[in-house]
Formats: sequence, structure tokens, C-alpha cells
Amino acid sequence: MAVPSLDTAALKEQIVSQFRGLDPNEPGSWPLVPKLLVCVAVIVAIVVALWFSWLTTSAEELEAEQKKELGLREDYKKKLTQAVNLDALRKQREQVQQYVTQLEKQLPSKAEMDALLSDINQAGLGRSLTFDLFRPGSVSVREYYAELPISVKVQGRYNDIGAFASDIAHLSRIVTLNNLDISQSKDNLVLDATAKTFRYLDPDEVAAQRKATAGKPGQKGGAKK
Repeated sequence: MAVPSLDTAALKEQIVSQFRGLDPNEPGSWPLVPKLLVCVAVIVAIVVALWFSWLTTSAEELEAEQKKELGLREDYKKKLTQAVNLDALRKQREQVQQYVTQLEKQLPSKAEMDALLSDINQAGLGRSLTFDLFRPGSVSVREYYAELPISVKVQGRYNDIGAFASDIAHLSRIVTLNNLDISQSKDNLVLDATAKTFRYLDPDEVAAQRKATAGKPGQKGGAKK
């Protein structure tokens, strides 16, 4: 049985004829071939749009992950450095704690303040100085310590006043001389200064100070509304 030959010219003409006279306002009335081509074009456009959208999203995710990787690398380096220097850091921490403990021992407690004031007074009397003024001021309470200013005015010879200042600096407790003013009297020099001494707060005072600080508006860690 003979196979009929395909008339490609006639087929081509039939397809081309379906594209003639198409009304763009009524695509529903178009022949089959134009409809199929339009559907294929829409599908291809959707696929291409989705593809580029996926590529864009993937690129952003990749960039975010790369930045995250850099952050993790830096964090790893810091922790590795800390791990390598852990023994040295522990020794340094112990030294700091010892230093802080030593400084705390130089701060009198609340009960020892009267004895310290007496030591300051005796330091002046021991150098044959005359006290014109020895007046403790108001205590300023800080977060971990309290500061007590003392207005001091003494008269004496130059060497004795210098020795008095040295004795104050070498007291077992921390005392500083501030706002020094030296003037000449008839026979002696006059030293007018503010001696400041410090004491550490008792545990109850520390707790009360922290509570007062936390309760202030705008303070970090303050009371929640």
C-alpha cells in the first residue's frame, strides 16, 4: 500500500492563513494555531520571570549567608584567641581581684570612719600644727563607695605643713588633699584644703543604692512600666 505524500506547501499555507485577519480585540475567535502560540508564549514568559525571580532571591540569600559566614569566622577567631590565652586571662583576672581586694582594704568601713578622722587630726597635731578648721562635710554616696569631704585649715611652719601632707598620703586608708591653698600669716604658713576620704558601702547600702539607681527614669535596667 502506497503512503500518501505530505504536501508541505499546502500545510504551510494553511497555517499562515490562520494568522491573517486576526482581531486583537477578540482572541477567543482566533484559529487554533495562533491560540496555541500565544499560550506557549505566555507560559515561556511566566517561566522566564519565575526563573529570574528565583535567581534574584537565591543571590540575596547567598550574600546573606556569606556575610553570616564572615561573622562566624570572626567570632571563631575571637573565641580561639580567648581559648589559647585562657590561662593567661585567668591569671590576669586573679591579679585584678587581688588588686581590688587590696584597694578595698584601704577603704574604711562605716564603723571605722571616726577612727580615720582621728588619724587625720592626729597627723596634724603630731607635726605641731594648729587647726583653725576641721569640719567634715556631707557624705556623697556613689554606686560602690561613699565620699566624705573634710574642710581643713591648719597653721604651722613650711616643713611641718609639708610633713603633714606626706603623713596624710601615707595613711593606711586612702585620703587625698584637694583644692590646696597656701597663704602667709604673721609668723606661719596657712594651709587651706579639702581632705577627701572614702569608705566602702555595707552590703545593705549597696543594695539600697542599686535599688535607687534602678528606679530612676531612663536608667538602664530601671523598673519596668
